[in-house]
Amino acid sequence: QVQLVESGGGLVQPGGSLRLSCAASGSGFCIYHMGWYRQAPGKQRVLVALISVAGATNYADSVKGRFIISRDNAKTTVYLQMNTLKPEDTAVYYCHAEHLFSSNEYWGQGTQVTVSS
Repeated sequence: QVQLVESGGGLVQPGGSLRLSCAASGSGFCIYHMGWYRQAPGKQRVLVALISVAGATNYADSVKGRFIISRDNAKTTVYLQMNTLKPEDTAVYYCHAEHLFSSNEYWGQGTQVTVSS
C-alpha cells in the first residue's frame, strides 16, 4: 500500500519552469516504477514521463528535451523538472506508482499546473 502526494504546481508564464514533487509513503518504494501523467480539460489522462526501478526513463514526445523525471529512493520521492513550459502543458499532473511484481498501482490526487500570461 502506497500513498502519493504531489506538490509544486502553480501558475507560471510561458517559458518558465516548475519542479513537481511526489512524496510516497509506505514500504517498498524502490521496487515501484514511478511516473507522471497529466490530464488537460476535456482530454484523457496521458503519460508524461516514467522512471523504472532501475532508473531508466522515458518521455512523451511532447515533453522530450524540456522535462526531466528523477527519483530519490532514500527520500521516497519522485520529481518532475519542467522547463520551457508552454500553454499546452496546462493540466492536472498526477503521480503514479506500479509495483514491479504485483502490478498493483496507485495514484496521487494531482496538482494543477497552469501556463499562461
